[in-house]
Formats: sequence, structure tokens, C-alpha cells
Amino acid sequence: MVRAWEADPSAQFDHRLGKSARELDRSAIKDECPDIWMLDNGDVAVIGRDLTDAYSSRLPEGVTLAPDERLVVIPGTMVTAAKADIPDA
Repeated sequence: MVRAWEADPSAQFDHRLGKSARELDRSAIKDECPDIWMLDNGDVAVIGRDLTDAYSSRLPEGVTLAPDERLVVIPGTMVTAAKADIPDA
């Protein structure tokens, strides 16, 4: 299958978007997720709780998950903190 976009597994982590979970009081330990990272190819990596199974039966109309995709959830405060690091379109 040819896709309009494909994730590049060779891309490297470039820089965090926003603040760490610890800085936002969303983690009690240093190595706990969630997190949002810009990759060196411009893609974004999101680390969060895998809730694919919980949401798969109630996705909004027109929203689908491919077999190799997962739905992750992160705290809204992390996206808000990352807003300044995300360029305008």
C-alpha cells in the first residue's frame, strides 16, 4: 500500500516541545512519560498512554486507525506548554 506519509524509523530525537512531565507536575519520577518531541526530519513523536483499545470502538466519523497505528493520550497541559515551540502553519 502506498501512503501519502510514512514514519521514518531512522529519524532522531531533536528537541522536546514544551516542558517535561516532571516540570508540569505530571510525573513523580524522572523517566516517566508523557512527552512530545520534534524529530530531526520535522515529524513529531508523542509518548503517552496507549488507549487504542479503549477508544477504537468510539472514534469520531471519518477517523480510522491503521493496524500499525496506536492512539495515545497525554495531558492537555503538555500540549499547551508545547504551543510556543510549534511553528504556525
